[in-house]
Amino acid sequence: MWGDGGYTGRLVDWAKEKLQLTLQIVKRSDDMSGFVVLPRRWCVERTLGWLMRSRRLVRDFETLPASSETFVYFSMAMLMSRRLARTASRTKREQSRWARAA
Repeated sequence: MWGDGGYTGRLVDWAKEKLQLTLQIVKRSDDMSGFVVLPRRWCVERTLGWLMRSRRLVRDFETLPASSETFVYFSMAMLMSRRLARTASRTKREQSRWARAA
């Protein structure tokens, strides 16, 4: 997994111990000035952008972390099902195009 520089510290050890995950922190060096694309940082920002498209996740309305986690799963499941449906409809169109040509 990749994380921002704000997640350094005990979280790396906790993820290793409890989740058996390696958390790699993508840090910005001090000598950089202006906008610099950091490796793998765009993946984290893109995923957070996708999650913020879900109205329920834009604000922190949930009182329990488990409910927030559930809505993150729900949001990503909606995103992936839309992508799978879009791929399946393309495949059907291509198959019908080939059937007409034959």
